[in-house]
Amino acid sequence: MTVYERFEQVVVITLSGVMSMVIVISLIQLIRHVFTLLVMDALNPLDHKVFQLVFGATMTLLIAMEFKHSIVRVALRRDSIIQVKTVILIGLIALARKFVILDPEASPGKIAALAGATLALGATYWLLRERDDRAAETSEHDPSSSQ
Repeated sequence: MTVYERFEQVVVITLSGVMSMVIVISLIQLIRHVFTLLVMDALNPLDHKVFQLVFGATMTLLIAMEFKHSIVRVALRRDSIIQVKTVILIGLIALARKFVILDPEASPGKIAALAGATLALGATYWLLRERDDRAAETSEHDPSSSQ
């Protein structure tokens, strides 16, 4: 490995460790909140505030885990850099989280902006996937690529 590749590995391992700590602390906070709600007998998933708290925290954990997974892929040298599709998927998960925790009195403009961002990221992801699918088909049918 070159000096830069070693540096990249150190950065990736450090980021992975930091994300692991964030995930563990967030999980402990989520468990503590849910346990407190259970003990106080206030865990009513039909209550919008409780729903926002529990599912917002759960989706935040999912976002952090997906981000850490993409970092680990780099550390294991499966990918040389963070893939654009992964970043777009993380963005889509973050937008889904935003919709879940959105205040019921949110302005129509805010909802339209979030919907537009979701549509743009979804379309971008679809275009990237189509490109990758076509590249995979081309490499399957190309006799020079198989040995």
